[in-house]
Parts: sequence; structure tokens; C-alpha cells
Amino acid sequence: MQYSVDVILLTYKPSQETLELIRRLESQTYSVNKIIIMNTEERYFEKLFYGKGFLEHYPNIEVHHISAREFDHAGTRRRAVEKYSSTDIFVCMTQDAVPANENLIRALVAALKSQEDTAAAYARQLAREDCREIERFTRKFNYPAQPSVKSREDIQKLGVKAFFCSNVCAAYDRRIYDGLGGFEKRAVFNEDMIYAGHAVKAGKKIAYAAEAKVIHSHNFTCMQQLRRNFDLGVSQSDHPEVFEGISSESEGTRLVADTARHLWETKHKKLIPYLFVSSGFKYAGYRLGKAYRRLPGRLAVWCSSNKNYWQ
Repeated sequence: MQYSVDVILLTYKPSQETLELIRRLESQTYSVNKIIIMNTEERYFEKLFYGKGFLEHYPNIEVHHISAREFDHAGTRRRAVEKYSSTDIFVCMTQDAVPANENLIRALVAALKSQEDTAAAYARQLAREDCREIERFTRKFNYPAQPSVKSREDIQKLGVKAFFCSNVCAAYDRRIYDGLGGFEKRAVFNEDMIYAGHAVKAGKKIAYAAEAKVIHSHNFTCMQQLRRNFDLGVSQSDHPEVFEGISSESEGTRLVADTARHLWETKHKKLIPYLFVSSGFKYAGYRLGKAYRRLPGRLAVWCSSNKNYWQ
């Protein structure tokens, strides 16, 4: 059966990489109905696209501009689904996730429809050429070569990993999405895992589509890691119905231990001190985020990577 698919692409200060992403989406072996671009701040969009005729070359692209104050990780995606998409499946992507080949959409659809009651299927993220060694290993840790399907029965074994999903590139069954109430109306971060957590607890499944590949990685500084993990902690604190009683720290501990072992075995021993320092920043950010209600308001804003959320 051929399912209709829209792609919802979030952009902010798009770059040449975004153009390549669109080109590769338009050349997929499984055709895309529409590419719905939700762009934050029109003036940055104009610099890249206007006057070049690029968008005119692809008539299935529609662009909707919002201000930075209007942007919300959950709300913006929710708005795109509700107002602009009516397909069987929608795929959420970010502007820096470039399809690795022409089979991305086909592999996502196959994973999403391979088992009944699969709510979402997320892609494998491959490291860029300029990716640092620690982040490169983290990509392999979080996105292995083997596909998997997670369900309610896996919560005790996997902990929070049972809810893992990434809107860097993930496909959603629209019927199940509507039945579960969709993304939150507002979230500082982590809207994908909040949705996945609700889905798994409702008896649905989350598929990891290892054959669906995008090129995506970052070389974050320690402070960027702290702020991202602060927002992660806030999101978990705001949704105890999903995360309360679910182990998170054990997965982080295992990642640090496995990364240290990898660095030792691959002659990258000099990076081990930085691993522990950066991991400390991550953990501090996460714990601060979990306790954000007890922090002064200005400190919470300073710790967050999403300043507009707090205004």
C-alpha cells in the first residue's frame, strides 16, 4: 500500500546545507507529497532563498513564517500538523539533518508500518566528517546499526531509553497521532520523547529505523551541553506522567563508561579528561533542570538554551 507522506521541516537561519537537504528530499525513491517549512524569522530566510528561484523549482513546497517569540519545539510542530498536513504519515525534520541517500522516506515508512500500532519511527543519525571523536562515539551509542522496536514491555529493561525518539528525523502515523492528542501545545524541549512516552504507555510502539539515515551531529561546548541538558531536565520535571519513576541517570552513566573505554582502546586517551568534564556539565545541567522550580527565575533563563520559552 502506498501511504501519503508530508515532511515538516523546521528552519531558523537556514544555510546551504538546508538547500541540499531539500534537493535530497525531492529525489527520494518514495515521493513526498509536500514539504512544509516552518521558518522562524523571515528576514533570515530571505537571505538564502529569495531571488534565487530555488523554491519555485519545487511546487510542492510551502513556507510559513513565525517570529522567534512564537516558536515552540512542540507547539510549532503541532501547528504544522494540524493546519497544513493531511497525509497518512508526516515526517518531522530539522534543517541540519541531511538525508544520507534517496531511500530515507521509504525506510521510515517501512519501519513505521512493519508492525501494527507503531506510533513513530526515527532515523539513524550519522556523524559528519568534522565530528569530534566523543560525539562520533555518542552517535554510534544512540544510533546503532541494528533496528529495534520498543514497547511498554521494554520500560523496565530500557528505562527512559524505551521512550527515545528524535524529531531530527522521525515519521509519525497520523491516525495514532490524532488518537493520542499529538505533540504538547508547549514544551521547552524534548517534545519527541514526551510524545513517545505517552504512546508507549498507551500500548503503542516506537521503531528505530536503522536503514533510514541522515547526516547529523554537533560539536557542542560544555556550556551548550549544560543548557541542552537543563532543558531536558525541565521537560522531564514538567511531565511526571511520563518520566516519574523511570531511570535516566543509569543510561548516561553507561554512555560515559563505554565512551571512556572506547577512547582508551582507540588511542584517544588524551580526550578522557575532557569526557569527564563535559559529562559533569551535562549532569549539572540535567539536575538543575529537574529542580528548576527551586531556582531564581533569572538563573533558569540563563541555564536554558531556549530563552524565549521563559518570557
